[in-house]
Amino acid sequence: MSGYLPIAFTTKMKSLLGEEFDRFMSSYEDPRVYGIRINRLKLDAEQWKSISPMGEAVRPIPWAPGGFYYEEGARPGKHPHYHAGLYYIQEPSAMAPVELLDVHPGHRVLDLCAAPGGKSTQIAAKLQGSGVLVSNDNARERTKALAKNIELAGVRNAVVLNEEPSALAPVFRGWFDRILVDAPCSGEGMFRKDESMIAEWEKHSIERCSAMQRHILRDAAAMLAPGGVLVYSTCTFSPEENEAQIAELLAEYPDFEVRPVRHQYGWKPGHPEWAGEAGERLEAEQSASLAGTVRLWPHHIEGEGHYAAVLTRKGMASVEEMQLNEPPVHAEEDNGKRKKVKGNAGAALRAAEKKGNRGAKDSGKLQRAGGSARHSGKGQSEPVDAASSWLSFAEQELSGGFAGSGIVQCYGSRVYLQPEGMPSLDGLHVVRAGWYVGEAGRNRFEPSQALAMGLRQSEAVRSINFASDDPDIIRYLKGETLFVEANNIEIEGTPAQPLKGYVLVCTDGYPVGWGKYSGDGMLKNELPAGWRWM
Repeated sequence: MSGYLPIAFTTKMKSLLGEEFDRFMSSYEDPRVYGIRINRLKLDAEQWKSISPMGEAVRPIPWAPGGFYYEEGARPGKHPHYHAGLYYIQEPSAMAPVELLDVHPGHRVLDLCAAPGGKSTQIAAKLQGSGVLVSNDNARERTKALAKNIELAGVRNAVVLNEEPSALAPVFRGWFDRILVDAPCSGEGMFRKDESMIAEWEKHSIERCSAMQRHILRDAAAMLAPGGVLVYSTCTFSPEENEAQIAELLAEYPDFEVRPVRHQYGWKPGHPEWAGEAGERLEAEQSASLAGTVRLWPHHIEGEGHYAAVLTRKGMASVEEMQLNEPPVHAEEDNGKRKKVKGNAGAALRAAEKKGNRGAKDSGKLQRAGGSARHSGKGQSEPVDAASSWLSFAEQELSGGFAGSGIVQCYGSRVYLQPEGMPSLDGLHVVRAGWYVGEAGRNRFEPSQALAMGLRQSEAVRSINFASDDPDIIRYLKGETLFVEANNIEIEGTPAQPLKGYVLVCTDGYPVGWGKYSGDGMLKNELPAGWRWM
């Protein structure tokens, strides 16, 4: 593969690496490695190994608890456990930044450049349902995968946004305890994993990426609380996108400093001498601290190329004094016309979700435990109290052990449970205002796929469990109607509940979606088309 690398890239790497260059180049002839990370919101690594056919064939990734290398032919995406959100398929080096972020339950965490969502699900597992995760990406199309991966993992305490960092900074000044900036970059570290990245590298210049990263870091810095931790990471080798970015931040914000990373697992130190003009602006101690950042080189570890820096914000400097980039002007649709709304000016909450994922765009305004109107088909509107509809559903269809928490937020007929303590999201492009639990109709409440994935089997009044090697679970995941014996449906709660109604369908004890039992043996499949086994 090394013969396909751009000459400009190899020439630069030879200059940087010197005598290590040949070893670096030989790594491109090595086979790529594959990783999965167990979702500790649902189970731990030992529990997964005890039920998985892959359990005896994986090797631990040393820097990621619950992360494992697997062999290329294992195909973990073609197993019911994948559809139950028991693990996330992730490149091994990509697991390092969140481990460095030092997240604990109760933290407020921002994943600023979050799509497709692997690192957000890793953060959520560390929060264990306590605290707040705000996952953001500025590319609208990418937020679809982001939201789905968060829902697949069963995350209950996340808000998903589709914004430029400059629009978030005025809303979340000094608000977050932890911020991850996994910055868009030139992608040099991914050439072995994905050869299409070579063409992207030639198309998108390092200078363009560097300018973008500089703006992202400035806005991220404004959102970090004093005493907080910010991790900046890339999947590129370019010093202009790595050490130079950290040097610029340290020079501009003296209340930030590098927290040194322990260089273990084959990880190597950053290079202060590679920081260029930005490094020359630093005091000697600041410049030396760049060696406390970390580089993951493919010829030293089993993984692709990455860079990471851990930064802390010291003191009690006034957040208001920090310079912000100018918020962008948003264009929002209004009855087919477009109107401009600057920055975070008040506007209706917008949900950018696909209809096939129970995500049709709504036209109502955000309500706090309020109602909306739905057309009756006779030229009149009938009120729908979405919050009351959800509470009635929860009382009837969820068991007494249901531990849902959060503030009920309604957007039209859609109902979310939003983590407590959030600032107003007015004017921001919101993809998920919290845990999306379902949609209210005139005489019914339709639970969402996200609700199913966030529940435990014991939290549903009715559930049915299939072994992961049972052909019926594959039929269900393909969208087929099932015929089941009534005695296979498990009932929670007393007095005994009726058999008819929503049934949480599980595999090996972990939810994969809803069915609806009619009482005559037929279990109607409620799995949305976008979630089915392909």
